[in-house]
Amino acid sequence: MDRRSDPRPIGIFDSGVGGLTVVRAIRERLPMEPTIYVADLLHFPYGPRFQDEVRGFAIDIIRYLESRDVKLVVIACNTATAAALNYARERFEVPIVGVISPGAQAAVETTKNNRVGVISTEGTMRSQEYLHAIKEIDPMVGVYQKACPELVDIVEAGEADSPRAEEVLRRDLEDIVRLGADTLVLGCTHYPLLKPAIGRVYPGQFQLVDSATTTADKVERHLDHSRLRATGESPRHEILVTAVPQHFEGIAANLFGDRVRAQEVQIWQKQAT
Repeated sequence: MDRRSDPRPIGIFDSGVGGLTVVRAIRERLPMEPTIYVADLLHFPYGPRFQDEVRGFAIDIIRYLESRDVKLVVIACNTATAAALNYARERFEVPIVGVISPGAQAAVETTKNNRVGVISTEGTMRSQEYLHAIKEIDPMVGVYQKACPELVDIVEAGEADSPRAEEVLRRDLEDIVRLGADTLVLGCTHYPLLKPAIGRVYPGQFQLVDSATTTADKVERHLDHSRLRATGESPRHEILVTAVPQHFEGIAANLFGDRVRAQEVQIWQKQAT
């Protein structure tokens, strides 16, 4: 293998359609890189689950991706990053990137009044990972966290640009607006799909920090630093699901502008729940 080129794929996973926002950002930023995306629809959603349960799912998926000879793993899920990133880094040789640290860094760099709102799942909020990550960078930044589990269901149902989405966003962001945050971290990879609705409900209120684009930036820096970039033409992209999708392919098609065909992969035995 040419030492200046590594054609192995990047492995990416999430519990559902949300991580496709990270896939899209990586493909836009790194168009020569092949990818394998795993959507763990069998265990969707991760947000309400206990951390040790999510950690177990993440470890099994990373083990599968390692068996596919990926050169880098991206945990494209804030809940799974909070539950499993440090644990996984201790157990696997493959480099692993999460989505929380890049978002925290971007939030600190973006805020002008040192007030940052973070919307996320219950699991991510309970972990306090965003609070710790932001305070580690700048202890003077105030962090206002809000769990918004209904937004995940809305996106997964293909309703990110609907009146229902606007109604829930108006309610869920009200406290963050009242507290005067000028920066809003979309602390779940489903949430970038809500950007148009946020803009309509609270126009000009926030600078939005998208964990998908910030993570793609980090992936690019890591590949360059480690000299793992691919240079081939027509990279292959696989999208795998651990259970039969309902709205998954339609939402994926809207994201990428063309039809997406997901294949089912069996990582666990059929009786897994």
